[in-house]
Amino acid sequence: MRFPLSVAFKKLALAPQIFVHDSDGQLQLYVRQKLMKLKEAVSIFGDEAQQNLLYTVQADRVIDIRARYTMRDAGGTEIGYLQGKGMRSLWKLHYEIGRDGQTVFDVREENAWVKVIDGLVGEIPVIGLFTGYILNPKYNVTRQDGTLALRLIKQPALFQGKFSIEKAADLSPEEEGVAVLGLLMMLLLERARG
Repeated sequence: MRFPLSVAFKKLALAPQIFVHDSDGQLQLYVRQKLMKLKEAVSIFGDEAQQNLLYTVQADRVIDIRARYTMRDAGGTEIGYLQGKGMRSLWKLHYEIGRDGQTVFDVREENAWVKVIDGLVGEIPVIGLFTGYILNPKYNVTRQDGTLALRLIKQPALFQGKFSIEKAADLSPEEEGVAVLGLLMMLLLERARG
């Protein structure tokens, strides 16, 4: 993938969809969340026509803060997982992206106050509609040694989510893939914010 990646989704869509374009404007990933599932189920395609399935993501349990979202390639082989870190997420967002039972990356919100203000102001009728333009959180994806690998940055937008994913360190194709998939799943889970 050619970074930075542009990520866009409509907040008011019935079936959540995410479009990921590379720095050349070419569609790299099309994410579609399945409706009416008790467990989260997401399909990631290489095209909008949904002809080229690349990955799937499935929750291991029904609606739970500590659910693990397993990422698999088109052949069904597990390539990684995303897991929220429970109660700490109420103050400052924290997810782990892992592979083979080991945490590879931590995803943390850069500024916890953005989440607090968004939660308070977002509930105010009419004014809450504009939080997506004013409040733009940033998320750092770090390796276990604390080095920054990727950054997910919210872009100002009113009725859609717009983000960019910037690369901060050299990553293997496997690390790159599992990190980007983990961020996309996190966006689906956190889409109501910002």
